[in-house]
Amino acid sequence: MKRQPPYYAVIFTTLKKEGDHGYEEMAIKMEALAAQQAGFLGFETARSTFGISVSYWESLEAIQQWKNNSEHLIAQKKGKELWYQWYKLRICLVEREYEFGQPLITAPYTP
Repeated sequence: MKRQPPYYAVIFTTLKKEGDHGYEEMAIKMEALAAQQAGFLGFETARSTFGISVSYWESLEAIQQWKNNSEHLIAQKKGKELWYQWYKLRICLVEREYEFGQPLITAPYTP
């Protein structure tokens, strides 16, 4: 999916605890739910013990609406209780982008 700057990127970097505890199922559900949100532009992820996921949004308001989504709030709570030893979230304004070659995976990513 081609995005035209400027837009926002939410970078979510994690270190998981041992065991799945329903993590993969919830991750897939949250990706699908985010894609239905107003202002959603795309998603890319690489998940293992150390994970990084980047979602793309039209506005800060769209990001805030996603943060406050009732099902997403449940996933956030489970993340703190069950899945993550540590995480960091960054919200960035993308002013410019460029790329080289053909990507192996095109966004949005679906496992």
